[in-house]
Amino acid sequence: MKYLTLPALLLLSACATMSETDLRPNVVMETTLGEIEIEVHQDVAPVSAADFLLHVDQGLYDDQGFYRAVRADNDPRDMGMSLIQGGLLSQEPVTPPIAHELTTDTGLSNTRGVISIARDEPGTGSAAYFFINIGDNSFLDTGGERNPDGAGYATFGKVVRGMNVVEAIQAREAKGESPVPVTDNQYLTDPVIITRAYRVDN
Repeated sequence: MKYLTLPALLLLSACATMSETDLRPNVVMETTLGEIEIEVHQDVAPVSAADFLLHVDQGLYDDQGFYRAVRADNDPRDMGMSLIQGGLLSQEPVTPPIAHELTTDTGLSNTRGVISIARDEPGTGSAAYFFINIGDNSFLDTGGERNPDGAGYATFGKVVRGMNVVEAIQAREAKGESPVPVTDNQYLTDPVIITRAYRVDN
């Protein structure tokens, strides 16, 4: 029979006494258009949430921004996708890619206000680039029809304040240079800057 060490017992004890608040910290993003407050669901999406919080705690989002807006009028697949994407303006991750968390495991659907990890192939995602859903984008969930791989996009939290700011960002002019044809007319002419991102008591 194996016995737990004292540090392990202390860790288990701490986890057992954690409240839902501890597992769902709130993050405020101050932008040049106003504040967005996000509840981060560490309890159901620990990998994605931890990477996002790492970026927050290390100040990696400060002076970065939102640079992409997808609307029904610029969705090349005519699926009515509605979201904004942001993070590091260089779109170059500074941390290793994270494991992909399925929406069937997290229980969070890509619907209004839900925040998700952007990616190419599953397992290439990073909180360096994330998106906030504005419409019902449930076709981005695991098993959805948006991507051929069917893995969907990992969800890890939800906007609890500031959806008006999210919508204002989406409404900005999108005549910026696109890196690939599929995102033509989606890059903001002028990114909306995240001046500061930090945790708050909830």
